[in-house]
Amino acid sequence: MAPAPLRDVVARHGLAPLKKLGQHFLFDRNLIGRIARAAAPLEHCDVLEVGPGPGGLTEALLDAGARRVVAVERDARCLAALADVAARYPGRLEVIAGDALAIDEAALFHAPAKIVANLPYNVATPLLLKWCRTPERWLGLTLMFQKEVADRLLAEPRSKDYGRLTVMVSWRFAAKRAFDVPAAAFVPPPKVTSTLVTLTPHPAGAVAPAAPDALEAVVRAAFGQRRKMLRSSLRSLGLDAARLLAETGIDPTARAEELTVADFAKLAQAYRAQVPY
Repeated sequence: MAPAPLRDVVARHGLAPLKKLGQHFLFDRNLIGRIARAAAPLEHCDVLEVGPGPGGLTEALLDAGARRVVAVERDARCLAALADVAARYPGRLEVIAGDALAIDEAALFHAPAKIVANLPYNVATPLLLKWCRTPERWLGLTLMFQKEVADRLLAEPRSKDYGRLTVMVSWRFAAKRAFDVPAAAFVPPPKVTSTLVTLTPHPAGAVAPAAPDALEAVVRAAFGQRRKMLRSSLRSLGLDAARLLAETGIDPTARAEELTVADFAKLAQAYRAQVPY
């Protein structure tokens, strides 16, 4: 039996989108199916979904062949609708009521999995940075962001959108724009266009080596005062910035947005050598 229209599901369960949870629902099942297809292949794959709401994307992922979907939903009002989805796909949907920022993914997946989600905009960036800390856990990420966040993920050095998020994500993943989604596609419509982005982990050995904590510290310091030259902005690290830059061969008069990801990795290595953790 075909699933009920999502508008009917939302009405039946009283799921008016809540602004405080950053909820914007997609009702167009053709568009939802396109999101699932962008994450292909899903056959024999476990999938993490965050913020499933009434379960439209959840069903599309299961229909696309996902072996198991773990859906994390903070809004208790959505649990009954998701239980209906689980009943139609016995043994393949696990629903977790809770905050995705607090869950331990290592306890949920015993092999690399995929993440596919129409992320609540108010937690999208913290979630992405969390997932960047364990790239080995993921086969790929297919995520919906505000377009301005997607632009930052895809930015190149020396551009206005290039920043801390660009570096931390690009160090772990290759990002690609899948397609844009107009505000009118959502209920309620957000004030911005949205963009679906696919993130593929870099192959082993393809990434400039660095300690994650050191890289985070260096990138935070550099972009914390992005208008200043590195010889000034890196002083917030609490060490001799001139020495750090000299050791890495990086121009002390350069600014953060001029550095490549590999440059930041070199700085992180030198910083870690001076300030062991």
